[in-house]
Amino acid sequence: MFMGDSITDCGRGNNNRPFGDGYAKMTIDAITAKYPERKIDFINVGISGNTTKHLLNRWEDDVIRLNPDVLSIKIGINDLHRYLDKTPESVSPREFRENMFTLLSETKKKTKAKIILIDPFYMSTSKAENSREKAVLDLLENYLGAVHEMVKIFKTRHVKTHDAFQKQLKYRSRNYFCFEPVHPNLAGHMVIATELLKTLGW
Repeated sequence: MFMGDSITDCGRGNNNRPFGDGYAKMTIDAITAKYPERKIDFINVGISGNTTKHLLNRWEDDVIRLNPDVLSIKIGINDLHRYLDKTPESVSPREFRENMFTLLSETKKKTKAKIILIDPFYMSTSKAENSREKAVLDLLENYLGAVHEMVKIFKTRHVKTHDAFQKQLKYRSRNYFCFEPVHPNLAGHMVIATELLKTLGW
C-alpha cells in the first residue's frame, strides 16, 4: 500500500490509472518485472493536497480496514507549507510529530503491516536569505526530524529521499528532476522509486 499526498497520488483515480504515473507505479512495475510468478496486490491511496490531518480522518477506512502487509507513507511537505503560510489547515512540526505518532501507533496496534517511512523532500539548495526556498529548507529539518524519530520509535524502514535529491543536485540542475521544488517529473519519481527499492533490499 502506498499512502501519501500528490506525489504518491500522481494522477491516479480511474480504472486505467489506479496507481498513478509516479514512483508508486514505477515501484510496482519493477517488482512485477522481477517477480512475475508472484501474485501481489498493490493499492495506491495517496490523495493530492493531503496533510497528516487528512490522514488521521481517513486512516481507519483507507489503511486499517484494508489491513496491508506492507505500508509506505510519504507525507509532510503539505503540512510544512500550510504552517509556513499560516493557513487554517496549518500543521506545526509539533503537531506533525503527534499526528505521525498517532497514525503509526494505530497501525501497529491494529495491523501487522511492515511500515516504510519516506522522507518529505524539497528540491532546492537555495541559501538566499529571506527567500521562500531557504525558509522551506530550514523548516523542513523539523519535519524530517519528526520522521526520523518515528523510524527509531517504531523500528520502520526508512527512505531518505531528501538526502537522495540533495545528492543529485550536486551533479545536475533541479530542472532535470522537477519544474518546481515540490513535485518531481518522471526523472524525479525514478529517484524516489530507486531509493524505495533499495530500502526493500534491491
